[in-house]
Amino acid sequence: MTDLAVSRPSPATVAVLSVAACSIIWGTTWYAITLQLGVVPTVASITYRFGLAALILFAICLITRRPAGLTKAQHVAAFGQGLFTFAVDYAFVYFAEERVASAVVAVIFAGLAFLNLVLFRVFAGQKAPKAAWAGAALGMAGVGVLSAAELFKAELDPRAIAGVGCAVLAVIGAGVGNLFAWRGQKAGAPVLQATAWAMAYGTGLLFLYGLVTGVHWSFDFSPSYVLSLLHLSVFGSVIAFLIYFSLARSSGYALASYVSALTPPVAMLMSVMFEHASFGLGALAGLVLVLGGQVLLIKGKEA
Repeated sequence: MTDLAVSRPSPATVAVLSVAACSIIWGTTWYAITLQLGVVPTVASITYRFGLAALILFAICLITRRPAGLTKAQHVAAFGQGLFTFAVDYAFVYFAEERVASAVVAVIFAGLAFLNLVLFRVFAGQKAPKAAWAGAALGMAGVGVLSAAELFKAELDPRAIAGVGCAVLAVIGAGVGNLFAWRGQKAGAPVLQATAWAMAYGTGLLFLYGLVTGVHWSFDFSPSYVLSLLHLSVFGSVIAFLIYFSLARSSGYALASYVSALTPPVAMLMSVMFEHASFGLGALAGLVLVLGGQVLLIKGKEA
């Protein structure tokens, strides 16, 4: 009998599949977050989400017999990643979704591609092709158009302004968190263990913040809350972040950030279906600009 050789997918194929998987998963999590709002304090919900995700990741380390320990330098990077990615970033994401439609927050996150280019150019000395900068700038223009459209639709309501502001702060937190993730990579931290510790640190910091501010640690046992928590922890945190950080390590954080710009179509569909949101020509124009920017980003990466 002749053995059939099983060919492995090319790095480009793996990158495309990784971006697609993260985009679909995170495109659904924007709506899932809205099911966490209301009964349980926001900080408590985020703590439960990443606490459960961290436990799962450490359990995977135990089952696969991978050492969970990190060096001092790796722990410092994981702490920074946990602070900015899983505490600051997601706290502002949840605060934003209390004030504006989830799809609006998703589109604003398309600005992460541009921010990553800037941060990694300034702090890591990484250069990007002109097409990548043009694409990121176009994406930022799309974010501005959609944000302005939503604010004018809300008649510049202070609540909507605060929501957009929180979303922008969340993007900044995500960008800085990516820098610390990159530092962890440079320090030799394995992606599984680094992500586990980062989520654990983020959970601990959120818990301390809750204690200081007097958060009531309640829990909602309704099916919608429990199922959305499981979806956010298992798919939106464990699976998606392992894929995202693995992609970032193999292909760069600029490419990985394409995810943030490809989730809006899914998020907007979810928002229309379940939040009864409606988007006018301004929002659609913003989405077109964001997607057009992604085409240039991809061409810049291939150049």
